[in-house]
Amino acid sequence: MSLVIQENVPLKEYNTFGIDISARYFIQIESKDQLVKLFSDEKFIAIPKLILGGGSNILFTKDYEGLVIFINIKGITHEQSGDLVQVHAGAGEVWNDLVQYCVVRDFAGIENLSLIPGTVGAAPVQNIGAYGVELKDVFESCLAFDTYDRSFRTFKRSDCKFGYRDSLFKSGGKGRYIITSVSLNLSKTPAINTTYGAIEQELADQQIHNPSIKDISDIVSKIRVSKLPDPSTIGNSGSFFKNPVVGIDFLGQLQSNFLDIIYYPIGNNEIKLAAGWLIEQCGWKGLKEGNTGTWKNQSLVLVNHGNARGSEVYDFSEKIIKSVYTKFGVRLEREVNII
Repeated sequence: MSLVIQENVPLKEYNTFGIDISARYFIQIESKDQLVKLFSDEKFIAIPKLILGGGSNILFTKDYEGLVIFINIKGITHEQSGDLVQVHAGAGEVWNDLVQYCVVRDFAGIENLSLIPGTVGAAPVQNIGAYGVELKDVFESCLAFDTYDRSFRTFKRSDCKFGYRDSLFKSGGKGRYIITSVSLNLSKTPAINTTYGAIEQELADQQIHNPSIKDISDIVSKIRVSKLPDPSTIGNSGSFFKNPVVGIDFLGQLQSNFLDIIYYPIGNNEIKLAAGWLIEQCGWKGLKEGNTGTWKNQSLVLVNHGNARGSEVYDFSEKIIKSVYTKFGVRLEREVNII
């Protein structure tokens, strides 16, 4: 398959924030062979490169003067042995399409990750997670292209250095590896997880006593829609900040001043604080400033009210970070990638 490289391409439709910037060069990759050809092309070896999937975890603050590589490798297959199912998906597949592929076949394990925006290839980079489940819980392996030597390498779970919204591909291997496909270990015997967030309350409201994975998927989707804005209606990248992790001793200090602080134990004497709660307590929920602001139903989400510049969103996020640190002594970390 030949390479088609475009010049001066607008990226507004390629990022869910809807930031109106352009890429000097742009290429859409639909096969592994195209990656090999691209990284063998002397014209593009030395220029900066940016790997782009669904554009749901990125904030552009300026035009990109290098080559944007849009990964659009498709395909979903599976293999079943007894109750165990291994699912394989191309990096360019929409993540929620993969979730629904599994839910309708009763392949359990990722139903709590319903409606997370982005592509399959971005899932291991972020170690995406929601409602008590993280990708690493079901991750088998991924195939990635090594841009240094133009080879393909399989990464098992232990190779990926998964952490909270973190992985090898976001830290030490950032910019080196391009994920082309992902394999997950799922099951026909579900271990239903209802302990996180509002799932149990919603099950009770609907009088569902023995939920299926479809029930969980539907409820998670309903909760997300009620809290998060649709990027096709108002630009956003979902959760803009990570939930900060602190030691249990520090939590005790916080509780002495903030009795109703929301937190979740995560083991090893560490606690995950609810970043949305911290931001809301500082008065930011639903606040609009210029063309940006926080979402009316979830202060963890920053939005583009129309024609916002990336730098405007970034500066607004900086004010939130300083405000939360002043009040709580907790420094928020951005979950999105800043370009």
